[in-house]
Amino acid sequence: MKTLRAALFAFCVVCLSSPYSYAQPLGTLEQELINLSKKKWEWMAERQVDSLAALFHAQAVFVHMGGTLTRDQELEVIRGGGIHYKHAEIFEVSVRFLSPTTALLLNRIRLDAVVGGNEVTNPFMVAEVYVQEQGNWKLGALTFTRLLGQ
Repeated sequence: MKTLRAALFAFCVVCLSSPYSYAQPLGTLEQELINLSKKKWEWMAERQVDSLAALFHAQAVFVHMGGTLTRDQELEVIRGGGIHYKHAEIFEVSVRFLSPTTALLLNRIRLDAVVGGNEVTNPFMVAEVYVQEQGNWKLGALTFTRLLGQ
């Protein structure tokens, strides 16, 4: 009976500690995605459409306050100046891995932009979904949710 208890205890320790051992190398991946997200905001501000095109997944979607855009539509809006993402001040960021190849990055930001010729500043929670393909992270979805009372 003691042997069974010891074996059960050892099994529980291994099972409970395995998520932590799996999560340890994710610190580097988390930082990689945080850096990639920051670079994305810079590319958007600088209208570096070629860099953004390489980052955006072919099937990516972009959810704005006024509607949803495809990858090509988002790139055209940036290229044509329909939206100029001037500056994103990042207050908080977190990364959650949904699988080894899918990550959810949340940013709480204040976005200064020009939309349709009007300068606007909005507080947003931005959800970014990244998928890894052939060793590269691609942005699959970018969703803006305006925060109230800020």
